[in-house]
This record gives sequence, structure tokens and C-alpha cells, in this order.
Amino acid sequence: MTKRIGVLGSGDVAKTLATGFKKHGYDVMIGSRSPAKLADWAGEHGVGTGTFAEVAAHGELIVLAVLGRAAEEALSLAGAANLDGKVVVDTTNPISDEPPENGVLRYFTGPNESLMERLQKAFPAARFVKAWNSVGNPFMVNPQFAGGPPTMFICGNDAGAKAELAPILEQFGWAHEDAGMVESARALEPLCQLWCAPGFLRNQWTHAFHLLKA
Repeated sequence: MTKRIGVLGSGDVAKTLATGFKKHGYDVMIGSRSPAKLADWAGEHGVGTGTFAEVAAHGELIVLAVLGRAAEEALSLAGAANLDGKVVVDTTNPISDEPPENGVLRYFTGPNESLMERLQKAFPAARFVKAWNSVGNPFMVNPQFAGGPPTMFICGNDAGAKAELAPILEQFGWAHEDAGMVESARALEPLCQLWCAPGFLRNQWTHAFHLLKA
């Protein structure tokens, strides 16, 4: 199983997933444009730090956990050569700077495109898989719900990449459902809007999606 993980980002999602991988025994590095700002946090959690390029070079599997509007730039700073052939777990959503409208986040993409499609086109040799974009960071690692394990919907063009991520999701306490190719990110990215709506409307943030099958 993949053991070296590179997490691109310095926000709550990046930190949550980095500590989750560390908890499960992976060799983790987390990176940003200014790695020094992560030094204290990384020291407390036993996680290495570096630039985007250093972290991408370290990871056998890369986790992209930055704001959607910064995603392509972060990957550019990581360096295409450091991403080629690697699984890149895309946790991002195309959230715009505008405030939500009646509880619905505004996106900078249209209904027939997705941010992950843009990223896959810009970095064709990377093996993108959409995951962890449809739940809040407190529930990303081993969530506990009365109804049992929630469902993480994933998509991407590379079947091998999805197969590599599947046991990690299970390790992190998730059932998983393959929603298809990269175009399916057009359906998965709006799940963030759906997940956030009860929070913005009623301050209800403690939920996750679960797929029921007959």
C-alpha cells in the first residue's frame, strides 16, 4: 500500500487529512507557499513540512486540499513532473468569493463542467480522483454516525487510481461509491453545496451522505 503522502494545503481540510494519514501510519508531509507558517502545527503533530514542490516530490499519493480558486496554481507550484503518474486526490470545490444565496454556495463553474475536469486537462499525466469534497472536515477521518459508515462518492478516469484510494477510504471509516469518469465531478462537486445548505440555513453541520441500495 502507498505509504508516502504529500498534502498540498495549509487549511483545516489539509490539516485534518494530514493528521488522519499520520494516525494510520503513513509518512506524511504537508506543504504551502510559506511552509514556515505550518512549523508549530507540524511539530505538534509529527508531520513534515515543505514547499508544494517538495511535498509533491515526497508523496507517492498527493492530496490536493486548497481553495478551489487556488487549485491549479498550487499544482503548478508543485510541478507537473512531481505529479506525473501519481494519484492526486482532489478534495476541492469551485466555490466562488461571493456569499451563499439562500443557503446555496455559488460556484465559478457551470453545470456542464467541473473544476476537476479543468485540473485533469491542465495536468494530463496525473491520475485524479475526486474525494472528500462532500463532507465537513470534522467528519473526514473515521466519522461516527448512528446509521453506520457514510458514503464517499468518488470519480476519475483511472480505475487503478480509484482502486488505490478505496482501501484508504475504508481505513478512514468510509464506504465508497464509484460515480464514474472525470465528468462525474460535475455531479459530485455540487454535493458540497447540498451538504452545506442545512448549515447555512439552520446551523446544522453534523451530517454526511449515505447511499442505500436495494
